[in-house]
Amino acid sequence: MIYLDSAATSYHKPAAVRHAVLRALTTMTSPGRGGYPSAMEAADTLYACRCALGDLFGVEDPANVVFTSSATHGLNIALKTLVGPGDRVVISGFEHNAVTRPLRAIGAETVVAASPLFDPDAAVEAYRRALPGAKAAVCCHVSNVFGYVLPVERIAALCREEGVPLVIDAAQSAGVLPLDMRELGAAFTAMPGHKGLLGPQGTGVLLCASDAVLPLLEGGTGSLGESEEMPEFLPDRLEAGTHNVPGIAGLLAGVSWLQRQEPGAVRTHETALRHRLANALRGRRDLRLFEAEEDACQTGVLSVVTDGLDGEEAARQLGEAGIAVRAGLHCAPLAHRSAGTFDTGTLRLSVSPFTTEREIDAAAARLIEILERSARK
Repeated sequence: MIYLDSAATSYHKPAAVRHAVLRALTTMTSPGRGGYPSAMEAADTLYACRCALGDLFGVEDPANVVFTSSATHGLNIALKTLVGPGDRVVISGFEHNAVTRPLRAIGAETVVAASPLFDPDAAVEAYRRALPGAKAAVCCHVSNVFGYVLPVERIAALCREEGVPLVIDAAQSAGVLPLDMRELGAAFTAMPGHKGLLGPQGTGVLLCASDAVLPLLEGGTGSLGESEEMPEFLPDRLEAGTHNVPGIAGLLAGVSWLQRQEPGAVRTHETALRHRLANALRGRRDLRLFEAEEDACQTGVLSVVTDGLDGEEAARQLGEAGIAVRAGLHCAPLAHRSAGTFDTGTLRLSVSPFTTEREIDAAAARLIEILERSARK
């Protein structure tokens, strides 16, 4: 299979991830539930993963690295800590349903800082106008639909000036782009473990600036067992129940692999592949490509609209040929409204550190063949 749906989940992972998961399944139990070797090794693995993530994302205290089941889980914690009914929250025009649905459920007043696709200056200006009086702000670092890199550093600076806590959705940037909590000053940053961090599904991370946070779940933590109240300290306050030890062990292996790469190597590789794909498809009348003029504005995600052929049908035919892509609205209707693709959706092709040039060439050739065959009908 040629896998070009890495924006959804990483499929090809370092071999060490698989080995770490299997080892955890066969040698580790639950941290904080005993002093015997298998429990202590689980505790050591979780701590090592917190430290590795803290080093990668500029979090000084490993306790402020909280394990979640997904980025969505972390975003819910962050939003329900900061926002109440009627509170004004500023978001970008490219947010995922993982942001918009919790805000709707809370009953917040959501203000969209609307700006065009691939226009970071306009995005900054939109936030500048919208932030005064806001209770919180949210910004996705990278659009899951278009790979658009939003100017999160400049938006974070505006939030600091206005005293508005910022939540960063790093679902598409973690492991690909630099992100430093110390420099950004964000209240929370949420990310999945199974995308750019190359860990297993069912893992996620919430980076917290402080322990002033409300848990979504209450229950056993392996600490303060005599109390009926949740611990006040992190990470225990947010980690009720049994940890996904095999998943976190795999996540540690994925993060460790990333730390061994040259700085910027993943981004450079993925950008080169996106260029190769776009160059193979550019100039066709039956395709609209969504590509930024500057590489700084886009990651290894390329969305296209297949004029004359439904995107879902194109994705189905590619799937039959062994090429995995995703079509539709990608759980981000707001992003499609911002880009003018809500009525059609897009066909999204997204690469990974393990995608090859040969795979890109084969996928482009097959997509062109599908379009030409459709035109002849």
